[in-house]
Amino acid sequence: MTNGDLRAIVVDDEQLARQELCYLLQQFGGIEVVAQAGNGVEALNVIEEHQPDFVMLDVQMPGLTGFEVARRVVEAGVETQLVFVTAYDQYAIDAFEVNAVDYLLKPVESGRLEQALQRARRRVDAERPGPAVPAPTNDQLEQIVKMMAGRQTRRDQVAIRVGERFVLVQADEIIYASLADESINIVTGQVAGTSNYRTLDDLQARLDPDVFWRVHRSHLVNINKIKEIVPWFSRNYILRMKDAKGTEIPVSRAQTKRLRDYLKL
Repeated sequence: MTNGDLRAIVVDDEQLARQELCYLLQQFGGIEVVAQAGNGVEALNVIEEHQPDFVMLDVQMPGLTGFEVARRVVEAGVETQLVFVTAYDQYAIDAFEVNAVDYLLKPVESGRLEQALQRARRRVDAERPGPAVPAPTNDQLEQIVKMMAGRQTRRDQVAIRVGERFVLVQADEIIYASLADESINIVTGQVAGTSNYRTLDDLQARLDPDVFWRVHRSHLVNINKIKEIVPWFSRNYILRMKDAKGTEIPVSRAQTKRLRDYLKL
């Protein structure tokens, strides 16, 4: 190991995930994985023991979450950079907004990991002796972690998976979201794809309830993106949306009265 090497710790409650990350890290020069941990308590112990340059930290773990581990690391004054890794994208916007080192989605792609390592190395180099740009202080990092852990309920942006990439869209650009084949499909005027939210309830909880209505157990609509309201059987309605296909979405009987009251039908 040379002075320019980065010392890393990999934390994940799934052994296969740890092994995969370690394998990927070994493909890059100048990285030494000095320890692994399978939960938050183990992570705190090995971080304190090894004082690594950076930690690949899973977000969702039994016991202590990744955010709780990060907060305790900051409180202990350990100088290490944190790269969060998770299968869910709903934490991602907070991480980027508060300028975290990086935030990787599983399965981790080699190219994205390389970018994360470059960012971590820049911060580590900034803290080493010699000319360098100022690195974040512990107080700043603590504020970052608090903002990430206490993430806002509503979202100004939502990540949509389109093929192999994620596209961030403004929440008010969403026309509708529908549950189909155990996936949540989201449609905007420009893109259509799937969400990593597991249920429509989870997605709805992150959006403005005055704008996004659950008009049917399988459909969530932006009421500002309704093109037409078509009368249907038994005084029910179908909503024709403003997407390119003019998608028609049924209104459940339970939501029909709310729709009539709102639109004075």
